[in-house]
Amino acid sequence: MQFLKLLLGFAPWISFLVIAHGSLFRLKLGLVVAAVLTIVMAVTRLHRGVIMWVGIAFFIFASIAVLGFENMWTARYMGVLANGALAVGAWLTLALGKPFTLEYAREHTDPALWNEPVFIRTNVVITIFWAVVFSIGASLAFAKTLETGQPEWVFETTNYAFMLSAVAFTNWYPLAVRRRIEAARTR
Repeated sequence: MQFLKLLLGFAPWISFLVIAHGSLFRLKLGLVVAAVLTIVMAVTRLHRGVIMWVGIAFFIFASIAVLGFENMWTARYMGVLANGALAVGAWLTLALGKPFTLEYAREHTDPALWNEPVFIRTNVVITIFWAVVFSIGASLAFAKTLETGQPEWVFETTNYAFMLSAVAFTNWYPLAVRRRIEAARTR
């Protein structure tokens, strides 16, 4: 269930990733779908927090630049900008002491635990993992634009592997922390 909620939280970004490649038309369509999905999810409260605000800002900016002005620089560096926006958002929440994963973790955690150091630390670690993955994604997207001779699928597959590792880590790490705490109690 947590995995599905995680996917739902990133639904606009996932839809953009799936749709917006291969042609300018698909990029424009992906931007429109992701922008509408972000706004609808925000209004219906299916989407919230920094990922929502980063999505709103990014998809509105990118839509205006690409749809309104047909800015090819923005189109060319879309992967860098998308991953970079997510990375900046994640790192910013850490700098402000409010890791973005807290909001999602609170949905399935007893409110009495929300201010516990272990709960906050767990979310700091998970947010760091995501911030690193987003930063790697931005780097891979930039490397792809350099025309290194590597096929695009190498960069994309590597990025997807890192994203999937972040999803797996997000699901595994809190359980590992819980098991470690329970094991310490039984000693």
